[in-house]
Amino acid sequence: MALPEVLYIDDDFIIACKPAGMLTIPARGTLAESRSLLELLRDEHGEVFTVHRLDREVSGAAVFARSRKAHAWLCGQFERREVSKLYLAAAHGSMEDDEGEIDKPVQEYGSGRMGVGFDGKPSVTCYKVIGRLKTATLLEVDLKTGRRHQIRVHFYYIGHPLVGDPLYGEKALQEKYPRLMLHSWKLSFLSLSGKKITAEAEPSPDFTGVLDCL
Repeated sequence: MALPEVLYIDDDFIIACKPAGMLTIPARGTLAESRSLLELLRDEHGEVFTVHRLDREVSGAAVFARSRKAHAWLCGQFERREVSKLYLAAAHGSMEDDEGEIDKPVQEYGSGRMGVGFDGKPSVTCYKVIGRLKTATLLEVDLKTGRRHQIRVHFYYIGHPLVGDPLYGEKALQEKYPRLMLHSWKLSFLSLSGKKITAEAEPSPDFTGVLDCL
């Protein structure tokens, strides 16, 4: 399996562009034999530490640490919500407002599904409309918190599930699309010296190709 594109690398961090369908870290069960992004990076660059994860169905920029010190440093920034994470997403239907904020707690309901619930963890998703298509809306999504499936759950909750989502939305409709239309577009954080590091992952043809059909 070819190594995904490396967007940025130094002695402390590596940012790679994960293809849709690839695991971020090794899995158990039926997916155990699939090579994860973490394993591929370790094969090429030695020890690498996980800082955050992208869902298997999501493509785009993912950052890893290359030392324990860098790992602790960047995990701290994630915990303090100091890391900027911008996504591209295509949501079914026409969004009424050009921008907005979804502030609803997210909790686990079982069977791998998450949902909005009063017992959930505080979760905030901000968005801006950057394109209006015939059957969908293209969005820039600013992930303020990092709950599992947060973006997918929030847009499903407001009646605009993401295109091609295998878990959220009308099953028959979602199965018409080859992938989940969610892409980790831009990442920004501070290096150990305080320098700002920014990486941008251009959406791949399997993402832009679906956009052309919406």
